[in-house]
Amino acid sequence: CSVQFEHPAGTYKKIFETCEELAEPLPATVTGRIPSYLKGSLLRLGPGLFEVGDEPFYHLFDGQALMHKFDLKNGQVTYFRKFVKTDAYVRAITEKRVVITEFGTFAYPDPCKNIFSRFFSYFKGVEVTDNCLVNVYPVGEDFYAVTETNYITKVNTDTLETLKKVDMCDYVNINGVTAHPHIEKDGTVYNIGNCMGKGATLAYNIVRIPPTQKDKSDPIEKSKVVVQFPSAERFKPSYVHSFGMSENYFVFVETPVKINLLKFLSAWSIRGSNYMDCFESNESQGTNFHIAKKDPGEYIDLKFKGAAIGMFHHINTYEDQGFIVVDLCSWKGFEFVYNYLWLANLRANWEEVKKAAMMAPQPEVRRYVIPLDVHKEEQGKNLVSLPYTTATATMHADGTIWLEPEVLFSGPRQAFEFPQINYKGYGGRNYSYAYGLGLNHFIPDRICKLNVKTKETWVWQEPDSYPSEPLFVQAPDGVDEDDGVLLTIVAAPGSQRPAYLLILNAKDLSEVARAEVDCSIPVTFHGMYKP
Repeated sequence: CSVQFEHPAGTYKKIFETCEELAEPLPATVTGRIPSYLKGSLLRLGPGLFEVGDEPFYHLFDGQALMHKFDLKNGQVTYFRKFVKTDAYVRAITEKRVVITEFGTFAYPDPCKNIFSRFFSYFKGVEVTDNCLVNVYPVGEDFYAVTETNYITKVNTDTLETLKKVDMCDYVNINGVTAHPHIEKDGTVYNIGNCMGKGATLAYNIVRIPPTQKDKSDPIEKSKVVVQFPSAERFKPSYVHSFGMSENYFVFVETPVKINLLKFLSAWSIRGSNYMDCFESNESQGTNFHIAKKDPGEYIDLKFKGAAIGMFHHINTYEDQGFIVVDLCSWKGFEFVYNYLWLANLRANWEEVKKAAMMAPQPEVRRYVIPLDVHKEEQGKNLVSLPYTTATATMHADGTIWLEPEVLFSGPRQAFEFPQINYKGYGGRNYSYAYGLGLNHFIPDRICKLNVKTKETWVWQEPDSYPSEPLFVQAPDGVDEDDGVLLTIVAAPGSQRPAYLLILNAKDLSEVARAEVDCSIPVTFHGMYKP
């Protein structure tokens, strides 16, 4: 989606460095004019503490959760950040060591304890991390910072104070939930996570959290499982990072990247393993596409299959003329992409970074089309009759329906990732535009826009500048899908001011304004604009 930038100076290493929280908001220096309708907060999450004392965190998803906020008001901008005071963070700071095992970092037992107490602590089981470094979203009137475990953390989005740790296991049968819920206009939240199904087999549950309650009670207490998807392997659920939701259907893509639960439970306390050690790839499974009716929840027992892909982010999902169109960011093959996100790889010199990425799965934006009306007798013929796509679905003799995608964007080691759309207006509907963060050999160095209908692309990039996921904010008087702006935080480590909030016109990615701050800002993953 562009001329490829090179980064021989290696300034991207700076976005993986520890920074301090702020005591009070910092004023930002604005150039350009901030649209008057932007009078809210951009909230973002990512890692901010990359080591505790002399103990490093090893993986991109291990650093302790730091919450960032840009406040926009009357054309003025301030920047504020605080560490989320999770158990993982507070105990690490208190004991000056890694206390809770993170995604790729094992927490060694307390060296001060004697052999007996160490021995007994093995039987207490695993302490699961509550390090909510991935995203923040609303539930009723509240806001939660989240990762992918069973713990979510209620935060105050004005003061960035940490309010309370919530265990989703207290309310629903779930082992964890993703950081990518779907949220309906009325505030209903849907999410997915793996769970124990019938007869001690693994499955995946879709959970529904209702909107704000009349009696002001906590909507989370009214969480319900609406539908269950089966797992291809009994003891090995697939890793699930997000799911698709159209007006009437859920889409769950079951990839070949598996969590080996037996390894997870046994190896953990004995060998000093972390979450990363528990992933493996099923090299023969390929990818399973599952669909379910949304209301009332009902699994549709059809076997849709495709070639092996890794997948983290759905872009959008909609129904059209008896088909479900599923747009997503894929990584070809069965290898787990997170294997390439160790901090040592990302902090390497540019030539090394490029060399490592040469071995990794290749990114591709794909459109799959799932036919809802399937007849056994139509063997061997393409069931997709939508006029505007080359994606196909073919019935095989064994009753499986093989899906071949249409490629919407592909560039060697140039990923269109962290996708966003005009979600309020077009989530779950036929749409035209996706916005994304361009990863150049896993280093984020541009903002992209993709017309999914014509495949036209637009790009914003500047040398030695490392943006984050772009969030779309609609112009109040806008008529077109792309009438609005994109908000992204850009790290520019070499500059006079090392970071800024960038506001782009969503039509053509031209710059509208920027608000520069006097401190550096590390990598952030996801977030939201709160009007």
